[in-house]
Amino acid sequence: MFERKHKGEHALLVQPHRGNRLEDDVLEEFVELARSAGADVVASANARIDRPNAATLIGEGKVEELKVIADASGADLVLVNHALSPVQERNLERALQRRVVDRTGLILDIFAQRAQSHEGKLQVELAQLKHVATRLVRGWTHLERQRGGSIGLRGPGETQLETDRRLLQTRLEQLQRKLDKVEVQRTQMRRARTRSELPRVALVGYTNAGKSTLFNALTGAEAYAADQLFATLDPTVRRIDIPGGRAILADTVGFVRDLPHELVAAFRSTLSEAREADLLLHVIDAADPLREERIAQVDAVLAEIGAGDLPQILVFNKIDRIEGAAARRDVPTDARPRVWLSARDRIGLDHLRDALGDIFALRRVIGELHLPAEAGRLRARLHALDAIRSETHDDGGWNMAIDLPETEALRLIAAGDADALRPLLPDLEVDPI
Repeated sequence: MFERKHKGEHALLVQPHRGNRLEDDVLEEFVELARSAGADVVASANARIDRPNAATLIGEGKVEELKVIADASGADLVLVNHALSPVQERNLERALQRRVVDRTGLILDIFAQRAQSHEGKLQVELAQLKHVATRLVRGWTHLERQRGGSIGLRGPGETQLETDRRLLQTRLEQLQRKLDKVEVQRTQMRRARTRSELPRVALVGYTNAGKSTLFNALTGAEAYAADQLFATLDPTVRRIDIPGGRAILADTVGFVRDLPHELVAAFRSTLSEAREADLLLHVIDAADPLREERIAQVDAVLAEIGAGDLPQILVFNKIDRIEGAAARRDVPTDARPRVWLSARDRIGLDHLRDALGDIFALRRVIGELHLPAEAGRLRARLHALDAIRSETHDDGGWNMAIDLPETEALRLIAAGDADALRPLLPDLEVDPI
């Protein structure tokens, strides 16, 4: 068995495919994944796999060809854009005499580099250990059962492989308990936001579409944003102002084609920000020639996590890369409003805010209200919100006609200052903040 290096930076990319036709964008995305992981791509090769080889995925002749390419290019790492079984990975490593990493392992490596929060690091480690668990092999036998009964020569009764598996299972259980605890804390925070009854908006989209840049532009935050895949993993939540009120905006992890299911499961708390939102801002790279395909791929992942039926606004970002493109709002053709903007240049953000205001302003509280004389504070707040349409005063207080967004009414009630508004929302149950 060859000696593994701790780090391989010069990568040979292998793109398995079926049939004669290979889509260029598939390899381009894989190149971006490799570069995002820090690899220097020195060569690439295609491998047709109409009948996958159980031992190596690709045929013996192609394996020999890859060995020649790797030797000639100086590659010390082979990245395969396909899921490999543990046996296939080991056999390829033995034949190529280099580290071999499949698509899932590559994305996990990127996730490990990007995770910043305690929760994100726990999720990455859990996903990595689950991936590694299927790849444990017999490395040594110094703990193997001994024959005979000589004193001092009896082993502990298990092989090193069994020990590794037991320790791995123990660590997996520890991580799961920690993540469950973090999830409880996050759920409590999410319930607090729900009690405030501000509408919840989540940014979703293909990775590198500019979600974090848009998040920063809308909130004034400084979330990490870069021109690379999976620049942000950890969910970030901020309040934003929209016409007629405020909303809560959450940034989420980006999607890619064929996102491994174990990664979707590992980042359930991050993705729950999308699943439990009232509205999704589906961010799209407007300059991407395959943007319609990307939209379909994101929709597929949203359906997988249970967010496929949530209302969306399609946000076509990066119009600064399209010559002659202008910021605008389009009449929806598929029940999804479309907004064209440039988050980087802060162009078209007003169109997006107006679209958000139009959607959430559809729910308004309109009616007649009597405020007693001691409710002067509530009256002042209603005036500040420009919610009073007419008003008369008598000895008992004020009679007024009000019109305000439901979100603002709910926020006032949740704050405990506006019980007088409750008769206008008879079906409402709001816990105090």
